[in-house]
Amino acid sequence: MRPTVRFVLLFAVAAAVALGPSACGKDKKSGGDSASASTSASTSASTSASASASTSGSASAGGKPEVTVPSGNPPTTLEKKDLIVGKGAEAASGQKVSVQYVGVAYSTKKQFDASWDRGQPFSFTLGGGEVIKGWDQGVPGMKVGGRRQLVIPPDLAYGPSGYPPVIGPNETLVFVIDLVGVNQ
Repeated sequence: MRPTVRFVLLFAVAAAVALGPSACGKDKKSGGDSASASTSASTSASTSASASASTSGSASAGGKPEVTVPSGNPPTTLEKKDLIVGKGAEAASGQKVSVQYVGVAYSTKKQFDASWDRGQPFSFTLGGGEVIKGWDQGVPGMKVGGRRQLVIPPDLAYGPSGYPPVIGPNETLVFVIDLVGVNQ
């Protein structure tokens, strides 16, 4: 792990304990980084997010979406669904991208993290192993201004170890991601 990532992880753990659950990144077993941040417990409790076509807000309006966890058993493969198709530059592996997102646990239907709550987008290099595999596989092809729902099975998220205390073992994750920018 790079030193800056260790700082982010330590900060995120301290913030999560102090303010409530959140996380978005890779588990330690797969050797990836974590882009963790905290969300207040009251925000988590009051947020239910919608990953359906009726998602409120829009990428162009900059509104935080509501994420609803799909019904039924969680999928065993990555599911991608464009809720809003963007008109800007297309995200490709190797590019630095900026996103706004909301993450919800499939089993609890509760938000565990949201960049919207911190008031700034989250940036990472697509395909660089800086985030969970579900993001590296699910974001390519999005265009700036677009909004995509990802339903990510545990093997592409945090796996059997989870990301305690905010994400349990073998948890399926639901994200609604807005692509804000793409840089070379």
